[in-house]
Amino acid sequence: MTAETGRAVRTVLGDIAPEDLGVCDAHDHLFLRSPRLPGQELDSTEEAAAELAAFRAAGGQSVVQWTPHGMGRHAERLPALSDTSGVRLVAATGLHQAAHYTPELLGRLRSDGLAALFVRELAEGIGESGVRAGLIKVAGGFHGLDAHARWTMTAAAEAHRATGAPISVHLELGTGAPDVLDLLCGEFGVPPHRVILGHLNRSPDLTCHLQAAEAGAYVAFDGPSRTHHATDWRMPDAVRALADAGHGDRILLGGDTTTAGARSVRGGPGMPHLLRRVRPRLAHAVGEELADRILTANPGRAFGVEWVTA
Repeated sequence: MTAETGRAVRTVLGDIAPEDLGVCDAHDHLFLRSPRLPGQELDSTEEAAAELAAFRAAGGQSVVQWTPHGMGRHAERLPALSDTSGVRLVAATGLHQAAHYTPELLGRLRSDGLAALFVRELAEGIGESGVRAGLIKVAGGFHGLDAHARWTMTAAAEAHRATGAPISVHLELGTGAPDVLDLLCGEFGVPPHRVILGHLNRSPDLTCHLQAAEAGAYVAFDGPSRTHHATDWRMPDAVRALADAGHGDRILLGGDTTTAGARSVRGGPGMPHLLRRVRPRLAHAVGEELADRILTANPGRAFGVEWVTA
């Protein structure tokens, strides 16, 4: 059968036109489980629904969930949550750092074939849920790439070539972007505009941000400030620098809620923080028009791809 292509964002309820994504939280989590976060699992469907309702009330229209394989995605719950809340949801395949998994699971994935898993979840669906993933999420290390990162990124590049799916990358503490781009784009030939670099806000290196955007990648500022991160208060300067250099179309914003205590329904910043607090600061720095584009048009382009179907 001849391959067919069509430009779309792949949501849990089906493909939509990129311009229909609306106001988008480009990196967040409704469900998440990791041995590195004991007792802080995002596992409650009721709290996920309440968080989406709060985000919707703040003006949000879509959320891209970066939770990858083996970390409690609960893909089967996402269609009903999207339908009830009126918030469009995008699910992920992929694999995080090795520390988030048991050796037994990693051994099984090596035996079964990681790229094949990614392709299956993108083209056919995640498990028995029938929900097709809309992106591939992988992760780098601190200022470099270990063997696990190279393995997952090799599989991600192969899955991208088979499906056209975008690749989102967790940068550890915001570092390692040049190594990621050298590997994915230089060695494996993934087009830079199909790569989304996450957590650059955690390392306020404006030169690195500019180089990544100049290469053609999307740069994501995702997650509110923690005590050891210069996120919120340095973000407007970083965005202004990118915009002044002509790269306003490469910027994405996300909330990255990773623990139960961080949800707004538990008194944390949660998903609404992006629109209630981050967006006004950004608009003050770069203007309302660019702030709107960063939250709407940019994610539509980043996640809207030419899906390849056999």
